[in-house]
Amino acid sequence: MKTDKEYGYVTLTLDTYLKKRNISRYQLLKEADLQPTQLMKYLRGEIQRPDFAVLARICYVLGCQISDILVYTPPRSAAETALPQKETSC
Repeated sequence: MKTDKEYGYVTLTLDTYLKKRNISRYQLLKEADLQPTQLMKYLRGEIQRPDFAVLARICYVLGCQISDILVYTPPRSAAETALPQKETSC
């Protein structure tokens, strides 16, 4: 069975998007009806199982698409992660 790292990973770029749109955390917290601890977990990337209803509220308030705040990073290929071979001379 493959490990999670072998499938790539998803990053939540919410904090970056908030700064880009000049929206405060407090404004998002109030308008999306989020708990402070809940928002902080999303901002820190500590969410293991994102709640789609929460993400929908966040996207609604920010006027964005889910792809604006979630980024999928594919795994590195085996060739990229392999250690270089040492050359031997005869």
